[in-house]
Amino acid sequence: VQLVESGGGLVQAGGSLRLSCAASGRTSSTSAMGWFRQAAGKEREFVAAIDWSGDKTYYAEFVKGRFTVSRDNAKNTVYLQMNTLKSEDAAVYYCAKQPSRTVVASGIPPETYDDWGQGTQVTVSS
Repeated sequence: VQLVESGGGLVQAGGSLRLSCAASGRTSSTSAMGWFRQAAGKEREFVAAIDWSGDKTYYAEFVKGRFTVSRDNAKNTVYLQMNTLKSEDAAVYYCAKQPSRTVVASGIPPETYDDWGQGTQVTVSS
């Protein structure tokens, strides 16, 4: 499965961005998906995850109420709507696929994902 993120860019603090992750491959629309981010000098961290149907979602505590993960299986695309962005949200954002329909381990461990995108940069100016 190939995953391609898009939608990153420069935004002012308090602004919004919507990231997209376009997936290709036979199992992409029936797999749980996740979003991670990695800021400069820091480890990659879990942001959000969604099951194959879109019915169940999981979020890191620091994005609850601000970010929303969703998917459109007809378009093989997963989204991350990011609102009220803060300077600490600046990072490279990655989408990834789990080899399962339901989200494993609340989506948190990176090792539960078997495919990753190349990432998209999000920069937040204060």
